[in-house]
Amino acid sequence: MLKSIFEITQMDCPSEENLIRMKLDGVSSIANLDFDITNRKLTVFHKGQIDEIEQSILQLNLGGKLLTTEETDQIEFKEHKNQKKLLWTVLGINFAFFVIEMATGLISESMGLVADSLDMLADSFVYGISLFAIGGTLIKKKRIAKIAGYFQILLATIGFLEVLRRFFGAEKLPDFSTMIIVSIFALIANGICLYILQKSKSKDEAHMKASMIFTSNDVIINTGVIIAGLLVYWLNSNKPDLIIGTIVFVLVIQGALRILNLSK
Repeated sequence: MLKSIFEITQMDCPSEENLIRMKLDGVSSIANLDFDITNRKLTVFHKGQIDEIEQSILQLNLGGKLLTTEETDQIEFKEHKNQKKLLWTVLGINFAFFVIEMATGLISESMGLVADSLDMLADSFVYGISLFAIGGTLIKKKRIAKIAGYFQILLATIGFLEVLRRFFGAEKLPDFSTMIIVSIFALIANGICLYILQKSKSKDEAHMKASMIFTSNDVIINTGVIIAGLLVYWLNSNKPDLIIGTIVFVLVIQGALRILNLSK
């Protein structure tokens, strides 16, 4: 048995972990995957050459780099029987906040909240693909990934067009207080999701680490919307909201392209 360790610089939260799991799902030489999101490391236990595994990880464009490969005597691995239940839990949290942020974003005229809701939807897609592909064929998984990826791109494109319309049209100030309050709750929700999935892996990770949470892209986005809300209030302008909305739409499209990589 061989043990290969990868550094994956853009593995910030469990959604990237699930993307990697799905990408490597069809590689028969893999015996086990061990993720360390905190340190952005992936340990792969496998037989034979590492080439196919390395190539699959590189195709996701998550900044993956092979650090070491060595022989190991470890042949038994801990199974996580509650993984499916946990995936349903985090999917439910993410989808609920997609609905909440989309609704409040439209009501409060905030493109930042609308964009962040799509980021929540993107995470929901990743967890959903993981769940619905369990026990299914590789073709089924790729078909679901392709539909999800193109749907995300469609929604993000509509969002971009709305940002342009608001930028060049009559200025309407979003409700900054709604932006801030909803984003704070979304921040808490992302922290809960990260805690639930990390806690499930071992007793040593039962306590959430600050470094684990505040390196997450989702948390950075939530913080960005909060800051944009404060700037809307201070500058009496909708431009900060449009700027953060544009940034998040770009991130959503990048996530969609990663999902589409699974369909190749």
